[in-house]
Amino acid sequence: MDSQHSEAHAPPQVDYQVAGDAYRHLKVRYDGPVATITLDVDEDAPIRAGYRLKLNSYDLGVDIELHDALQRIRFEHPEVGSVVLTSAKDRVFCSGANIFMLGQSSHAWKVNFCKFTNETRNGIEDSSRHSGLKFVAACNGTTAGGGYEMALACDEIVLVDDRSSAVSLPEVPLLGVLPGTGGLTRLTDKRKVRRDLADMFCTTTEGVRGERAKAWRLVDEVVKPSEFAAYVERRARQLAEQSDRPHDAKGIALPPLSRTIDERGYHYRFVGVDIDREAHRATLLVRAPEGAEPAGVAEINARGAAWWPLAMARELDDAILMLRTNELDIGTWILRTEGDVARVLAVDETLARHAGDWFVRETIGLLRRTLARLEVSSRTLIALVDRGSCFAGSLFELALAADRTYMLDVPDEPDAAPRIALSTMNFGAYPRVDGRARIASRFYDEGEPIEAARATIGRAMGAEEASALGLVTVALDDIDWDDEIRIVLEERASMSPDALTGMEANLRFGGGETMETRVFGRLSAWQNWIFQRPNAVGEAGALKVFGTGNKARFDWDRV
Repeated sequence: MDSQHSEAHAPPQVDYQVAGDAYRHLKVRYDGPVATITLDVDEDAPIRAGYRLKLNSYDLGVDIELHDALQRIRFEHPEVGSVVLTSAKDRVFCSGANIFMLGQSSHAWKVNFCKFTNETRNGIEDSSRHSGLKFVAACNGTTAGGGYEMALACDEIVLVDDRSSAVSLPEVPLLGVLPGTGGLTRLTDKRKVRRDLADMFCTTTEGVRGERAKAWRLVDEVVKPSEFAAYVERRARQLAEQSDRPHDAKGIALPPLSRTIDERGYHYRFVGVDIDREAHRATLLVRAPEGAEPAGVAEINARGAAWWPLAMARELDDAILMLRTNELDIGTWILRTEGDVARVLAVDETLARHAGDWFVRETIGLLRRTLARLEVSSRTLIALVDRGSCFAGSLFELALAADRTYMLDVPDEPDAAPRIALSTMNFGAYPRVDGRARIASRFYDEGEPIEAARATIGRAMGAEEASALGLVTVALDDIDWDDEIRIVLEERASMSPDALTGMEANLRFGGGETMETRVFGRLSAWQNWIFQRPNAVGEAGALKVFGTGNKARFDWDRV
């Protein structure tokens, strides 16, 4: 069933649901083990009015289609082992994020846009790492800015050697901003481009072409135009041959989500979002399976997209995106669950037992990426374990992702008290963007508390034991529960959202850095600041005057 909108509430500004037959900007072709995603951006179809998407530039609408196309390759086409990204435009691969869109957008829109594009590119790398999918960027023309960042997310970059096509990251000299979707970080951390060469590359507008681009490690291969298509085809098939994805499995169709939107929030089968705009908070409720879920691979495949972990993950992912983009002043997300702990643990046992099956593996992958999306969202996350909760196994990851977790204790009615439970899925199946399990990160990789938690796998625990093990922040008895939770939420809502965003991002990802944490933390924080500075977005800022023929005027103070 298509998503429905209540007449009592205006449709949201952005909807992340799209179907392949409705794409305006991409073409997807399947040829045995190779899928080809061709960028053919309709310049007259921006997601918002006021600019044209010239030269295969993109906005949020293009990236929503790319995100959807990748999901469909993962689930609907298990025969695919490699994906080629290329362009239908003559002599242009992709010119990156549309500059005029950035110039006219609000600060929040720019930041959310960059975050979503980062997550989509991280998802490409996640599929390469975990799902047996390899990606080839076939840069058949000029590849600039965000276009090159799209290529950087791929396993290999092939550049046409036509004496004019170059790769470039011209944001610093041209626009006064940074390559916002991970370009700087991937140059150093992923492609190991020497720092001095990266400095030269990122401060020149014309970019680097041909054999120099290969020598500097900016691309993997440069190929003459007459040989380009054949080389890309051959290399894609070689990579596909290395994949362990099944060539003869039947794909799992991803139908539109059943979703209702009204003045209270978003409502799905297994996920509900209740918004309190006056209090600036939303409650996300995730429901456990309604009955027994299939335990065998054949039965799981027969259930398809209706299988609870996949259905729930798709709904939660959509809810996070909808809230993050359309409800900017909802600063606190309360995480709740509801249902039978035993049913969630049974699903986790199935996930762990059949993790080698392609469909189960892709479902785990979607859960992993959805939990990561939750964690990098600039919102306060507070988990409430109260009556009827089922924070168990995979659903306990929500509590582990939260900034704080409060658990109800009912000493006079122990049978009515909520329980939490761990499963093997809590110990490495859903690594965060820093590559660590949430329990390991919670205890800074200290062996004793991690092993104490591991010893409880499969056993339901009350508030006292959960608190003693450090698995919840505070255990509150039923007499104090309502008042204490009210005070916590009111105090949080009274604090500066900017300060909270900075504090939460720093506390969530303590310990060692990875490329992903550097992209979401260090790079995003700097870009966030630069996006508000007059040198970029002032009346004479570089981003504002681009294309007008006027020269940017800078405040020369180094701050």
